[in-house]
Amino acid sequence: MPKLLRITTVPISLHKLLKGQFAFMQQNDFEVFLASSEGKEIEVIEKETGIKVHILPLKRNISLLNDLSALWATYRLIKELKPDIVHTHTPKAGLIGMMAAWLARVPIRMHTVAGLPLMEATGLKKSVLEMTERITSFCATHTYPNSFALQNYMLQHKLVSKSKAKVIANGSSNGIDIAHFDPNCYKPAAKERLKATLNIDDKDFVFTFIGRLVGDKGINELVEAFTQLTKFRTLSEVEVSEGTGVRLLLVGTPEPELDPLSPETQRQLKENPHIIQAGWQEDVRLYLAITDVFVFPSYREGMPNVVLQAGAMGLPQIVTDINGSNEIIRLSENGIIIPPKQVVPLYEAMQELMLNNEKRSLMSANARPLIANRFDQKVVWDALLEAYTTQMSRFANE
Repeated sequence: MPKLLRITTVPISLHKLLKGQFAFMQQNDFEVFLASSEGKEIEVIEKETGIKVHILPLKRNISLLNDLSALWATYRLIKELKPDIVHTHTPKAGLIGMMAAWLARVPIRMHTVAGLPLMEATGLKKSVLEMTERITSFCATHTYPNSFALQNYMLQHKLVSKSKAKVIANGSSNGIDIAHFDPNCYKPAAKERLKATLNIDDKDFVFTFIGRLVGDKGINELVEAFTQLTKFRTLSEVEVSEGTGVRLLLVGTPEPELDPLSPETQRQLKENPHIIQAGWQEDVRLYLAITDVFVFPSYREGMPNVVLQAGAMGLPQIVTDINGSNEIIRLSENGIIIPPKQVVPLYEAMQELMLNNEKRSLMSANARPLIANRFDQKVVWDALLEAYTTQMSRFANE
């Protein structure tokens, strides 16, 4: 039975980003091992999968001494487990995992790229991040950007050789469980209870964002656009008082130590009564079920899971013209695509979908079929399994 080691920097990536894949690979005759840094999700992962998660001293930030320690620990783990395939996700796990696997002479070394922080970096930091991506790709035998636009970016900037780069299926790291993300999964009573808990009136129009509340996700622009929207005086041609009838629901947590929000955004988050912060949620489906329009104004992505999830839940969306998002959303079919880092186009798109019931309904009707036809989870898993088995066969014949 071939051995497969999957490594991510933090355990929440194993738990959320790759959920379901490990059981699928076990069912297809792979012995699966998992590794990440410590975290509260490990106990849940082990309980759900029955697979022990090996702890590595991985940290997301750059730290030479810690990274050398992590490299040694990962190398020792690989020598102990003797996997046939090492498959890494997230930048730090990719760098450390691929280097360790290369040093340990693992025959098949795969890395999935789900976004590049260097796309928003400048100066020395950008140069360092580019160098680490090139090292990761050099040590890997296969590199899988999780969108076609991301693959093109990596090739254009010579971050990976053409012979190593490939997109699995139509993109995405894990696809989308269409049966799980179903707009009919919650009855009206459950939606009403959540709205009451969040102080959302039944007639309120709800814009929702899900993700880290950081600058790179476009939160500064989103809050500014929404603040302008709350001053807009008409909603469906009915005179309303300032802010009444419009809500911005933010599901996620800030990361001030990595990417702090602007002082004005922080002030609005504290003082604007029409902005609702729900914090991090294990299950986002009910929050999507009470949403009218999903907004995702990120600066950079690979293939964003939340955009897939919102689409599967039948939501019209507003996304920025970036990798991944612009492959999921088809302009005017299931959403609106706007330039990143700009408040005015975001405000105008939010206003348009808030007022144009016909356009919103059409996008909603198209949303779920467009996701199901291209990104169903089974399609992604089957394609990844084929990649594993093909490489195993090639290696066996060499």
